[in-house]
Amino acid sequence: MADLLNLLAERKLLVSDGGWGSFLIAAGMQPNECPERWNLDRPDQIRAIAAMYAEAGADLVMTNSFGGSSLKLAPYGLADQAKAINEAAARLTRESIGEGRVVLASMGPTGKLLMMGDVGESEIYDSFAEQARALEAGGADAVAVETMSALDEAALGVRAVKENTGLTVVASFTFNHHEETGYRTMMGVTPEEMAAAMLAAGADVLGVNCTLCAGEMVALAAAVRCAAPDTPLLVHPNAGQPQRKADGSVFYLETPEELAAQVPALAAAGASIIGGCCGTGPDHIRAIRAAVERIHG
Repeated sequence: MADLLNLLAERKLLVSDGGWGSFLIAAGMQPNECPERWNLDRPDQIRAIAAMYAEAGADLVMTNSFGGSSLKLAPYGLADQAKAINEAAARLTRESIGEGRVVLASMGPTGKLLMMGDVGESEIYDSFAEQARALEAGGADAVAVETMSALDEAALGVRAVKENTGLTVVASFTFNHHEETGYRTMMGVTPEEMAAAMLAAGADVLGVNCTLCAGEMVALAAAVRCAAPDTPLLVHPNAGQPQRKADGSVFYLETPEELAAQVPALAAAGASIIGGCCGTGPDHIRAIRAAVERIHG
């Protein structure tokens, strides 16, 4: 197993992996199918995705557990399998990448809104805690409470990990940018508010992921770094903005070279970990790896 904070102290700038969804679809995942169920039913495909990112040069490889909380699994009738699904998710990535890289377990939103009264705080906390314990049991080194928009849900996720496991916690939010209001999540949270709230909840690393391309994340990364100058920062941009084909499928235009061209600016803005989100693949990670190697000589 690898300690994320120790690696950051040693190397300063790490490379993470890229998107998973498009590769699951390419392997046969159908619309409205539960991706996390593949940890139990299609383990070889999950191992293959993790392995291709390790081979591309990622120091951190994530798990197929973004929607693995019991609350998110409930509509699929899989809430009672949350423990098995998340243990398998972490174990499959660990088996694929070996001991020298970080297994960064993914914990995404539950799909429930506290402000709307969909669910209570204790239910969200317990769902995240169950997920985090299972990910640790499967061999995760750290958890990314990721693609968050609401402070209350994200804080519950961070607390659930810190209070129930020994895992390092990344708290990563997704932002939009508007000329009038600057960077905000869809719940109206600013980078400064995110940083303060997540550090108060116990996050070890802050992050920004999804929605924006690498160029759009440079100023966002700088804003988070300014708000939390002593905290490592993860940056996972999309490969440009999504485009839609005539058949309704989505694709992304930003090439590996175009994304990697932003790596020096992201590093200068304060990024400690650079990878990719939607639309990125192993070629993007290879290009990021090469850019990082050029920075460090």
